[in-house]
Amino acid sequence: MPKDICTEKELMSKSNAWLNEFAKSVTSQAGEDGIIEKILEVIGQTNNWCVEFGSWDGKKLSNTYNLITNKGYSAVLVEGDSKRFKDLLKTFENNNKLTLINTYVGFESDNNLDKILEKTPIPKNFDLLSIDVDGNDYHIWDTTKEYRPKVVVIEFNPTIHPEVEFVQSRDMGITQGSSILSVVKLARSKGYELVACTSNVFFVDSKYFKLFGIENNSIEEIWKDRTAITYIFCGYDGRVFLRGCRMMPWQQIVYKESKVQQLASWAQKRVGDNNPIRRKLGKIYRRLRKKK
Repeated sequence: MPKDICTEKELMSKSNAWLNEFAKSVTSQAGEDGIIEKILEVIGQTNNWCVEFGSWDGKKLSNTYNLITNKGYSAVLVEGDSKRFKDLLKTFENNNKLTLINTYVGFESDNNLDKILEKTPIPKNFDLLSIDVDGNDYHIWDTTKEYRPKVVVIEFNPTIHPEVEFVQSRDMGITQGSSILSVVKLARSKGYELVACTSNVFFVDSKYFKLFGIENNSIEEIWKDRTAITYIFCGYDGRVFLRGCRMMPWQQIVYKESKVQQLASWAQKRVGDNNPIRRKLGKIYRRLRKKK
């Protein structure tokens, strides 16, 4: 049976997002290394295998370097860029427990993760899969059918509100990402449950979920840091407002409220304004806008 790390008393005292208390980074971006360690400790049944792709040099912002270097893990690391792959080879040149592959992971029958892993010695139920490719993460996991990792760490787009469903098109040339709601729905359709969130979301095979003592694993309970979201709303007079982040976080470009107005300033009047000239101009203005 899986190792039960937490006593009943301890579980009752924990918040639903208690795993984030273990966040720490060796090479990970936002504390993923520590959370992964704790998740695997709670599960207990491990075989010391992990997978990561878009691996770069195997160390930069890696969610598996700590497991490989400090925990003795075997791994399949995949990097598509030939120059970065050379750096990956250099990082692990003396480690014979790794399978390093120079290719891009996709979601078609000839390049999906199942196809790539079937040529390696990794077991079907390996411990950890880390997916962070800045775009098609959702589609890559969706098309992974034959392999069932115990833990999946996957990137989502943190600028999208948790009530919004959004999945970018299946296109390797697009880098938009998907909303956390869409990723959570995909996970549950595959038999996984949400247990933690940083700039990535963490899922465990549902058969291990009870070990974590999480009473409510809704997105609202688990995803606490929503500082990247920009909120848009309008006043009764038609003026558009921006609140929250109000910038493109990766490009560091600030959204200007003046640039998103849909009504000219003269048309921004209270509801029920009966000025006949303004009403007539408003009808013409709306008609012209619809034609664009």
